[in-house]
Amino acid sequence: METWYEHNTFHHSQFSDIERLVALKKEQGLKISVALPTLNEENTIAKEIVLIKSELMERHKLVDELAVIDSGSSDDTREISNRFKADVYLSEEILPDMGSYKGKGENLWKALYVLKGDIIVYIDADIKNIHPKFVYGLVGPLLENEEIGYVKAFYRRPITRGIKTFPSGGGRVTQILVRPLFNAFFPKLSGLVQPLSGEYASRRKILEGVPFFIGYGVETGLLIDIFNKFGLDAIAQVDMDRRVHRNQGILGLGRMSYGILQTFMNRAEALGRLKISDEIPVLFKQMVEKNGKRNFKEFEIREVERPPMITVDAYRKKRGL
Repeated sequence: METWYEHNTFHHSQFSDIERLVALKKEQGLKISVALPTLNEENTIAKEIVLIKSELMERHKLVDELAVIDSGSSDDTREISNRFKADVYLSEEILPDMGSYKGKGENLWKALYVLKGDIIVYIDADIKNIHPKFVYGLVGPLLENEEIGYVKAFYRRPITRGIKTFPSGGGRVTQILVRPLFNAFFPKLSGLVQPLSGEYASRRKILEGVPFFIGYGVETGLLIDIFNKFGLDAIAQVDMDRRVHRNQGILGLGRMSYGILQTFMNRAEALGRLKISDEIPVLFKQMVEKNGKRNFKEFEIREVERPPMITVDAYRKKRGL
């Protein structure tokens, strides 16, 4: 793991010569697509679209396609995205014969069907300090090293408590759940600084060959499956310095953690790292305090697993496979 960390950990500044990356992309005959999965992101989506289009599609020809994959926003996310000329898709309308689920992982999986690129870049749509580095920093290792297939971002994450903002403290689920689990069951993955980061890029051949969990477990599942199928050396990570976004409350993080835990236990058992005697419950009971009284609320959290896209007949037909 330490050897991997030394050789497969980069800083975004190593790839800041964007025209050099454009030349590498053309030399290799590759197309790059960026997908923004959204649900009610009207406050940040315009800035992300404008920056990516102006800096990485017009000024520099690094990105060939920019798409918003929306889960059914009730705000103006889709209208704003259309206004600024991103390609906009409603998740439930993609592959309708396969049904539809709510969840970020569902959006990412369906993005594979509609996007055309050889390299797919996923960027969360709630970044307040969006910068071209979140794209060029991720595609750089892929363009420079053909052995690398999947690249994760990591960064310092400020956290806001009340009216105060602290320079670090975000990524709580990563530190108290995911990294300890990786250390215990998949120690070779413990060198990943932020396994749950929402910004990552991959070669299509890797993403289409692994399943996607529909919810918050998607990043955990992808990492374990890509590691298991392609090996640790296919994975890299890039330091983006700092990322600012909205922080979830502790109850929301609890529900997120339960979805991630479901995914992790599913994969650990399938790979022989863990034996589970009973089915993991899909109902998550959460204690909620209001007006000095404590009550239990139940949430159905079901991490459905979408099959590898390469096995979907409609995808194979579309891609001529």
